[in-house]
Amino acid sequence: MNPKVDFYFVKAKKWQEELENLRTIILDCGLAEQLKWGVPCYTFQESNIVLIHAFKEYCAILFFKGALLKDDKGVLIQQTKNVQAGRQIRFTTVREIVKLKSIVKAYIYEAIEVEKAGLKVDFKKNLEPVAEEFQNKLDENPALKAAFEALTPGRQRGYNLYFSAAKQSKTREARVEKCMTQILDGKGLDD
Repeated sequence: MNPKVDFYFVKAKKWQEELENLRTIILDCGLAEQLKWGVPCYTFQESNIVLIHAFKEYCAILFFKGALLKDDKGVLIQQTKNVQAGRQIRFTTVREIVKLKSIVKAYIYEAIEVEKAGLKVDFKKNLEPVAEEFQNKLDENPALKAAFEALTPGRQRGYNLYFSAAKQSKTREARVEKCMTQILDGKGLDD
C-alpha cells in the first residue's frame, strides 16, 4: 500500500468498503500502487495495468489494455463506443466483489502477461470525420495543420469529437476558433 493513495479511499464515502476490497485484491496480485490522474493506479514494472475509480452509479476497475484480454467470463465493459483499449469491471456491492474475486485476479494476471509480452492495442485512426469547419481552417492555415498533425492521435481524436459534436455550423466554427491557440501550443482539448 502506498500512503500517498490512502486519501482516495478515505474521501470515497459512497463506495469506501467496495474500493478497499478492490484495493486488497489488486495488491494481492503483486502490483505497485501509485496515484495517477487523482485515482489509485496499479503498475507492473512502471506499466499501467489497472486503476480503480468510482462513479455515482458504480465503482469499477479499469484495465488499460482490456481490449486485449480474452474475457471468457463476459464481465468486461467498454465504457463508451469511443473507448478503444480500456475495459471496466463494474461493481455496486461488496458481495459482487467477493463473488468475482477469483475472476478479477485471473484477469489481472492475464493483463500482466499481456504487458510482459509487449502486446499493443491496435488503435483505429481517424474514426471520426473531421468537421467541415475545422477542415477549412486546416486547409487555409498550414501552421495549424502542422500543429494538429503533431498532436497525439488521442488528442486529435478529442478535438475531432468535440468539433463534430456540435449540431450547428456556427457552434462548430466557434469551437474551432476557441481551440486554435491551444492546438498551436501543442495542447490537447483537456490539457
